[in-house]
Amino acid sequence: MERENEMKKLLSLLLACLMLVTMAACGSKEANNTPAAGNDEPAAEGKVFNIYAWNTEFKEFFEWYYLGSEPYLDTDGDGVKDAYFENAPGKHWVDEGVDFRWTIVPSDNGAYQEALDAALLNQENAAADDKVDMFLAEADYILKYVNEVVTQDAKALGVTDLSNTYKYTVEAASDTNGVMKGVSFQCCPSALIYKRSIAKDVLGTDDPAAVQEALSSWEKFDAVAADAKAKGYYMTPSFAETYRVFSNNTSSPWVDGNKNLQLDAAITAWMDQAEKYVAEGYTLTEGIWDAGKNEQMYAAGKTLCFFGPAWYFNFCMGPAHEDAMGDWAIVEGPEAHFWGGTWLLAPTGSDNNTILADIMNTFITNEEVLTNMVKVNAQFTNNQKVNGAVAADPEYGSEFLGGQNDTAIFCELAKNIKFQNQTIYDQYMNEGLQTYFVEYLKGTVSKEEAMSNFYKYVNEKFPAITVPAA
Repeated sequence: MERENEMKKLLSLLLACLMLVTMAACGSKEANNTPAAGNDEPAAEGKVFNIYAWNTEFKEFFEWYYLGSEPYLDTDGDGVKDAYFENAPGKHWVDEGVDFRWTIVPSDNGAYQEALDAALLNQENAAADDKVDMFLAEADYILKYVNEVVTQDAKALGVTDLSNTYKYTVEAASDTNGVMKGVSFQCCPSALIYKRSIAKDVLGTDDPAAVQEALSSWEKFDAVAADAKAKGYYMTPSFAETYRVFSNNTSSPWVDGNKNLQLDAAITAWMDQAEKYVAEGYTLTEGIWDAGKNEQMYAAGKTLCFFGPAWYFNFCMGPAHEDAMGDWAIVEGPEAHFWGGTWLLAPTGSDNNTILADIMNTFITNEEVLTNMVKVNAQFTNNQKVNGAVAADPEYGSEFLGGQNDTAIFCELAKNIKFQNQTIYDQYMNEGLQTYFVEYLKGTVSKEEAMSNFYKYVNEKFPAITVPAA
């Protein structure tokens, strides 16, 4: 373990050195895409476009709509996609011999970040076909990359039409000087997703307006949790189900300006709720992605409330689609919040800046592509005009949500998104606290031991952070 930690420290140090060296050296990289003196033509771009990501969600959209290389639509209802998107703006790159290569590394325990860091560390010396040309990042750690010189100015590449993007998505992708390093292809307001049949039994109604009124504060949420338990139901399927609602509404960051770890009142409020809900039998000790939680998504599941954005109930709630289609609806719940989002970032040193800018522009401005993503794939895009048009469409409704127009709901929720108190440490802190706190909830350690283990974990990952006394 000690050797592993030393290697991680060394990698971090080398990455920091790279960031400093690149400020002086990156000109040679960008020269690949700018005219040489006395030459009006830009240098030829590379024939291999490397993309780093942690799952295949965006890869599917990319292949369906940008390259048109995979079918995106089932036209005859047999469950097999058979139609290709004819107006895919990037298909000509494939015709010209460009090879789009993906490196997919799961994000658990920071594995994706570590793999990406190693690739960016080698960016200066990598062969042309091995250079990172675009990489994806989440809200929990995007600041780690946009505030360093391993990323470049996306506007300088030609990504300039931000007229319909959501403000927070631009803020999240911009450094402290306001330089935008990439774009998000989605906006991620998160909703309370409830099971209609259980709502009828517990609340006497499944009408979204009535359900929202019944769950509009944490006090009301707690009261309904007791009522649900009395009828044999769980309020939530996981001790961590409400975590993002609380963590998105903090008044202070995980780490202060003096590198001190701090537990915001919103975080401790979630800990209190998790402790109470497990003790009272209102929830399970399953993790967010555990199989035991997924079982609650089936028709036979006994859980009233889930929380998540459009990508969650469309990309992650597979069991809910299998035999409980239509038995769901969404409302805002006790507090407005967002969860995640995927940003496309521009790495310094790419030899494919023209393609890079074209991809980014496609996923924030191409209305045909984005409309398909909403209507066919039930996404909530980073384009207010497209979302607004679908929200106003009387013919549009989600089959999963029993005909409810989720886009209209998300358009309202998106107005309340706050990108605040973010740090470069958030993924590790958010995942680490849940990992160690559940050991206490399961009864395997005391609460004091759980927190002590969490603090030890923080110091292993970030020795410079001062943690509270155990």
